[in-house]
Amino acid sequence: MVEVWTFRITDISPRTIDLTGYTVRALDGDIGKVDEATYEAGASYLVVDTGFWIFGKKRMLPAGVVERIDSEEKVVYVNRTKDQIKKAPDWDPERYRTEEPYRTSHSDYYGDR
Repeated sequence: MVEVWTFRITDISPRTIDLTGYTVRALDGDIGKVDEATYEAGASYLVVDTGFWIFGKKRMLPAGVVERIDSEEKVVYVNRTKDQIKKAPDWDPERYRTEEPYRTSHSDYYGDR
């Protein structure tokens, strides 16, 4: 099993790529743009600005849902559907960097695959 807060791909680090502004593509279409990305070992995630798609809400996606990154096209591919992301816990700008209980709710929702 892959840890949900760890990138599956090995060629990503702050020194190799900045994902800010990249389009995020779910299994069934685009969901928004990367607003923030972290590269901390075992604690990496993307904050995605969904624009008008889900009423201007943001979503935090654990790094483990990233399947691949196309640096030329500036697209991050994730292994979830738009509906799964829409139903994910709301992003909380005050608490999203804390482990308990905020990240735990995301770990429970996205789980390891």
